[in-house]
Amino acid sequence: MGAERYRVLMTADTVGGVWDYALELARALGARGDEVALATMGGEPSRAQRRDADAIPGLQLYPGRYRLMWMENPWDDVEAAGDWLLDLAERLRPDVVHLNDYAHGDLPWPAPVLVVGHSCVLSWWRAVHRGDAPADWARYRERVARGLRGAGLVAAPTRAMLAALERHYGALPRARVVANGRRIAASPVAARAPLILAAGRLWDRGKNLAALAAVAPQLAWPVCVAGEDRHPDGGRAELRGVRLLGRLPSTDLHAWMASASIYALPARYEPFGLSALEAAQAGCALVLGDIPSLREVWGEAASYVAPDDTGALRRALQRLIDDPPLLARHAARARQCAARYTPEAMAGAYRRCYAELVAGARPRPPVSAALSLGAAP
Repeated sequence: MGAERYRVLMTADTVGGVWDYALELARALGARGDEVALATMGGEPSRAQRRDADAIPGLQLYPGRYRLMWMENPWDDVEAAGDWLLDLAERLRPDVVHLNDYAHGDLPWPAPVLVVGHSCVLSWWRAVHRGDAPADWARYRERVARGLRGAGLVAAPTRAMLAALERHYGALPRARVVANGRRIAASPVAARAPLILAAGRLWDRGKNLAALAAVAPQLAWPVCVAGEDRHPDGGRAELRGVRLLGRLPSTDLHAWMASASIYALPARYEPFGLSALEAAQAGCALVLGDIPSLREVWGEAASYVAPDDTGALRRALQRLIDDPPLLARHAARARQCAARYTPEAMAGAYRRCYAELVAGARPRPPVSAALSLGAAP
């Protein structure tokens, strides 16, 4: 197949923001005539996730139940998932393998491989615990390093995340920064509600939602938090002092974003911050954790607070509450900055990565039409 259109075998998990990223990218690639086979791991897609995937032209969903590398006792599943993915690649014959995980970058793929680093345990651990991950994660470290070294090209959504990968796993092969893109269809509202919104996995200490809950009772506006409270390995997280919305379908979450006045994400760890992008597009002012990745994405378009400083978080939020003109200016600035992170820009950057990989790959024999991604396996 020529360079104008690509058949892509892409992986994603069903647990976090990589799912939304993968669907947005598949939609933008499909609009250019590309075909995407999306192989998912981490748990069965929900009914809502399947419905969203089915609505994207050119996307074929291949769900798997395999555990992810950061989950408890994952290694048998990781090996089995590798065999499954290689079998898919042999049957589907993609032009490019686009891995949104690290475990399988060094497999004997029949096509060139792009590995995208959205996050990793070692950089998360350092941000959250202020130290190195314990020896229990040595096997994870080695597996990630092997996957990165096996890739023809490595990408990450920020320079900060790319630097973290090099810091923890060694020098990378060819590497690129490809910013995430998003476009939401937020519901129009007559006026902004006097409320603060946050979203994220409640059990993920990197999101630092506990800091928001700690200051919520001291604020003049209510704080609403959307997100999954049940950890994939068991147990539930609790937040007091805020209104918990649970895990919302994307359309419902975007409706909340279109209504809220402020979006707060006082993160300790956030390699890009897709939820902040969605909130800014919906018209929220942003109050974010003062970490390099969020500074890189938002520059002067957000207010920043040190993740450990709950007093600064309270003051930053109350300042916007008390000054409506300032709030409006911050919201406008965030929306203007968000406009640069489009699905089209993201897809264009990834297609340049694909072209670079395909140009450097050895020619393959032609593939019959019956083996196209749209055909039944």
